Amino acid sequence: MRTPILQFGTSRFLQAHADLFVSEALEKGEALGRITVVQTTGSPERAGRLAALAAPGGFPVIVRGRKDGREINREQHVTSVARTLSTASDWDEVVRVFCDESEVVLSNTGDTGYRIGQVDLADAVPASFPGKLLALLHARFQAGGRRLTMLPCELISRNGEVLKRHVLGLQADRYPDSAFSAWLSEKVIWANTLVDRIVSEPIEPAGAIAEPYALWAIENQPGLTVPCRHANILVVDDLTPYEKLKLHILNLGHTVLADIWMKENRPAEETVKAILGDAGIRERLLTIYRDEVIPGFAAKGLGKQAEDYVAATLERFDNPFLEHRMREIANHHAEKLVRRIVDFKAWTPDVPMPRLTAIVAAQ
Repeated sequence: MRTPILQFGTSRFLQAHADLFVSEALEKGEALGRITVVQTTGSPERAGRLAALAAPGGFPVIVRGRKDGREINREQHVTSVARTLSTASDWDEVVRVFCDESEVVLSNTGDTGYRIGQVDLADAVPASFPGKLLALLHARFQAGGRRLTMLPCELISRNGEVLKRHVLGLQADRYPDSAFSAWLSEKVIWANTLVDRIVSEPIEPAGAIAEPYALWAIENQPGLTVPCRHANILVVDDLTPYEKLKLHILNLGHTVLADIWMKENRPAEETVKAILGDAGIRERLLTIYRDEVIPGFAAKGLGKQAEDYVAATLERFDNPFLEHRMREIANHHAEKLVRRIVDFKAWTPDVPMPRLTAIVAAQ
């Protein structure tokens, strides 16, 4: 059993995104092959998930919502995962698969996945994901150093460049070898990616419920290998427009609604769908999109793309099956205001944005 795709992370997002895409592509003969999934945290409560991910019949992904005006409610079984391992108990096998089989490496290690502690490299199996990845890359280099594509899916801008910077920083301390350093820069393809899909609920022990909308945009560069061909995977020359559209329309809209939810002391368990059921609040958001957000994108030559993305975003917000709670969106509100609103105003400084300005000023 050879698995050319190696995935770090067992999140419900990856189950309903990359794993599902590869499964659908395999049915058409348009994927590199199947996936080995590696758990990096050693969390004992996820042991059952590991077994279920590689079950012979696959695991379920339910896609529910609206797309292009149509209601969608379908269940699929994902059969792309061939093997599961844990860095806590299967490190030697992880090294072997990484060196002998892998052509593409995916990761989705959460908000703290790139955090590196002061004693990160003290043990044979480093504590952080960048530390583990460095050790694996060094083993691959020593085994002949075949080319490899890294496709991080963490929600970090320019995530490939950020991960590369972390790994090279650790490499200088643990493996101060100029040949290894050159290989990391020349033979490892560190791709910047953007992922976009709301995966609202897990299915235990493995599986997920997701919206119909899905995007995996990958910035092209020489030597890039993608895991499969799929309608929701776009290889693009520049990720910037896709990042800006998501951050300053979808995410900005969430933050505007969260600001209203907190300031007006609305119900604790209110969802995006429910708050937009208030006609007055809906009109406030639509006005911001129409008078401030779309003109801002138009000033950058992206007016039509912004109009289309706003329409898709509103359809996603109105998903009748999605229980996306405002209290979850409101987490880290002050930080999100900066990234989603303040940075948008700075990106398009000549476009008047009185309502967005007022939201920021009131903090």
